[in-house]
Amino acid sequence: MKRVLLTGPGGFIGSHCLAHIMHNTDWDVVGIDSFRHKGLTDRIVEVTKNHQDWLSRIKIFTHDLRAPISPMLEAKIGKIDYIISMASESHVDRSIDDAPYFIRNNIEIVLNLLEFARKVKPEVFIQISTDEVYGPASFGTRHKEWSTILPSNPYSASKACQEAIAISYWRTYNVPVIITNTMNNFGEMQDPEKYPAMVLRNLIQGKKVLIHGTSNSIGSRFYMHARNHADGLIFLLKNTKPYMHQDGLIDMPDRYNIVGEKEVDNLELALLIAKTVNKQLIYELRDFHAVRPGHDRRYALDGTKLADLGWKRPLGLEESLKNTIKWTLDHKEWL
Repeated sequence: MKRVLLTGPGGFIGSHCLAHIMHNTDWDVVGIDSFRHKGLTDRIVEVTKNHQDWLSRIKIFTHDLRAPISPMLEAKIGKIDYIISMASESHVDRSIDDAPYFIRNNIEIVLNLLEFARKVKPEVFIQISTDEVYGPASFGTRHKEWSTILPSNPYSASKACQEAIAISYWRTYNVPVIITNTMNNFGEMQDPEKYPAMVLRNLIQGKKVLIHGTSNSIGSRFYMHARNHADGLIFLLKNTKPYMHQDGLIDMPDRYNIVGEKEVDNLELALLIAKTVNKQLIYELRDFHAVRPGHDRRYALDGTKLADLGWKRPLGLEESLKNTIKWTLDHKEWL
């Protein structure tokens, strides 16, 4: 029986990761969340409310990872086989508004978690990262693993910092790090500050949607459901082993892109959501570069490496988007 330490289980992606582990493995999960940022106990309640049998496999500890994990908490956590380092502040606009806080927060939580990993020696430490560390992708190109890191804003810079610290602990202390970079996630229980959830909320409320781009250049993403992201993580834990540092032979940890099914621009996505809810889209194109420096027009990752190992997304874009919208309309409190 494997035991997984998941940070940020009350967050949007973290709660989907928790649910996917429960549905698809017999692993136990220990969750750590400060519930100080965007983490909500409500998400954990929603995940488990129809699965009371799961509660014996889940332990949740409230702890702010800006502080080290104490010996007492370490004893309560117990033996850990896998660590999924999910918790982070993750919104570009808020990172631009308060860059020092944002960067310090994301550095400190990963630093303290890696220090914990040095002590407990897990089999795998997955550092969750983002496509945004690579900066914008020019049209027709996709970033491969280990492309040049060129973050555009404080959020992506903080994630690049997390990667660098994890790599240093892999090289210096043999922490068994795997880095994953993923695309824009959506799904049930998403905070409406994020674009897909914001579009749905504005459509329901009859409000205008601001869309990133100009008439001849609209921002695009490879959107993916958070359960696809979680499925990719479980696939890696079941089917790979971390590279370990060997001078002159292995100079970097293993790294995988977890990629959405297909590219859609932000207007296409908004129109697809509007069609699904049978609402007229009222929108305005806005060049965020003119009023909000640090936003990237296009993100794109090459998912060939993970696909070649045999991973397939369990949910397609349209199907998972329709499922998300239906669920959210039945649970409007999340809007």
